[in-house]
Amino acid sequence: MDFGVVLQTNPPAARTIQLAKLAEAHGFNHVWTFDSHLLWQEPYVIHSAILAETKRVTVGPFVTNPATRDWTVTASVFATLNEMYGNRTICGIGRGDSAVRVTNGKPVTMSELRESIHVIRELGNSRAVEYNGATVRFPWSRGSELEVWVAAYGPLALKLTGEVGDGFILQLADLDIAAWMIKTVRDAAANVGRDPDSIAFCVAAPMYIGDDWQHMRDQCRWFGGMVGNHVADIVAKYGHHGAVPDALTDYIAGRQGYDYNTHGKSDNDHVDFVPDEIIDRFCILGTADQHIAKLEKLRAIGVTQFAGYLQHDNKEETLRVYGETVIPALSEHMNAKE
Repeated sequence: MDFGVVLQTNPPAARTIQLAKLAEAHGFNHVWTFDSHLLWQEPYVIHSAILAETKRVTVGPFVTNPATRDWTVTASVFATLNEMYGNRTICGIGRGDSAVRVTNGKPVTMSELRESIHVIRELGNSRAVEYNGATVRFPWSRGSELEVWVAAYGPLALKLTGEVGDGFILQLADLDIAAWMIKTVRDAAANVGRDPDSIAFCVAAPMYIGDDWQHMRDQCRWFGGMVGNHVADIVAKYGHHGAVPDALTDYIAGRQGYDYNTHGKSDNDHVDFVPDEIIDRFCILGTADQHIAKLEKLRAIGVTQFAGYLQHDNKEETLRVYGETVIPALSEHMNAKE
């Protein structure tokens, strides 16, 4: 299992870079950042600095979208960073949430998402592609390599991910929901002749090392609110039952709107509808042993990367315990099984 860390690009940027360097020192191999240019600092500028000050980690957005950035510009960013730092970028992409909703926009359609993935991936891999009726490529790009991982929850997005994604990003760590969604993606891949084992499966959730459960829950309650935005879209389209497991949709019954100004922040003041049970299921909290136990279960259902959010008050200690205990334990278990 690979390990990633998900950072918000809050000022000062030097703090984000510091945490990225610390994550690499503790054995994480991916550094992801939010991408909402109005809510936080511009991620790609910070990505360049992270890549310059690290040696090994792969860096990318978690996640970008096709609506707020021209697809060719997005691809150019990755191809440029790869030329500068040696193929250490990755593109996480979705239909658009905070980046578009904060300006009263809407997520893109599935067909737009599908086309954008193709355009970004081809250009990001130094290949020519059809775009707006023209054949385009980066004449300066040679040997760039870029994978595009798709963030999805709903049935159509999961189907698309299996058909065209290099990886699947699931932003919650509930075992039952993750198993259902991974199977859905794998089935979609098999149905179009793809090898399901060629797809990376990334589960992302807050990770908090500690023993004060109420404090940990309160620090991570924001995550249930963030997931609730996507669930609300699914419910609006498909209804409360049938399209996805009830375990994902039932908890948003008390949801009363959402303020993106505190999106993804531990002091989010409008997520009281999120019960403790959901936090425990969606996140990974507790002692190192409790983290290891849940990660082992996630790996058993096909998860190939765990990406931990660090939007809480215990960042350094959580990274330290992962580096000294959790990541080595997962590596040892894997080697023993081999």
